[in-house]
Amino acid sequence: MANLPPSHYDDIGQLGEDLVAQWLESTDWVILHRRFSCRWGEIDIIAQHHDCKSVKDTINPISTQYSTLAFVEVKTRSSSNWDAGGRSAITLQKQAKLSRTAGIFLAQYPQMANYACRFDVAIVYCQRILKQRSQLTASRQALISASVAGYQFYLQEYIPAAFDSAIDS
Repeated sequence: MANLPPSHYDDIGQLGEDLVAQWLESTDWVILHRRFSCRWGEIDIIAQHHDCKSVKDTINPISTQYSTLAFVEVKTRSSSNWDAGGRSAITLQKQAKLSRTAGIFLAQYPQMANYACRFDVAIVYCQRILKQRSQLTASRQALISASVAGYQFYLQEYIPAAFDSAIDS
């Protein structure tokens, strides 16, 4: 992927985010925002999940709905990446930026301020599809994959609650 224009990498990143959003939706998450940004930074995906839990009572069973917000950082990388598939790009400084950005999101949507919040990381592997090559390789079983724009994308790993933050409920 040498000598490609800088905008190409944004497109690849967007396609990786699309794959993660599709997977989240297939696992009952609702995508609230894509590329939420403020002066502190950007969050690739903000998703919400509702869990219904029943509290057993001898007289009246009560069903309570709990919501979780996931602030998802997506790292899309090729096989020749330098940063462990994107894992080492989630530095303490990056975590702080994500936390501040999530705080701005919650300030804009105060009705969600009491939801359980977590920071997830999605690792997407990207490989150019070569015409003469009949088989693609991936390092391990993917959670989901897609072929788009001459590339094969694999969601290799989804790490829930990948790091702690100042936003806890």
